[in-house]
Amino acid sequence: MEAAGGRGLKDHVRANWRNVVLVCRKCSKKIDGGFGPDGDERLARALRRHLSLKKGRKAAAGIVEVGCLGVCPKGAVTVVDGADSREWVLVRPGADLDELAGTLHLGENARA
Repeated sequence: MEAAGGRGLKDHVRANWRNVVLVCRKCSKKIDGGFGPDGDERLARALRRHLSLKKGRKAAAGIVEVGCLGVCPKGAVTVVDGADSREWVLVRPGADLDELAGTLHLGENARA
């Protein structure tokens, strides 16, 4: 298969992700933290750190902050699980990150 434009550019890139989770950046900013051991981290960072995930496509799972998802719950962050995108999750500050990882299909497979 010839690369896009015929200039040797790649037309796809591999990732090691077994799953991807989309976290609403706008919700995270409104809450201003609330997650992690000290309650001062945004959800995406706290979840990535809790699961010991690397950043980028070499990680076992992707946790990606995206623009507004349009739900805008008060006092919660909207999260979409790529493996179950029909059911969105509203995560309140201080949520149990182990339980959340299970809900988002990020359990032990993400730590590999």
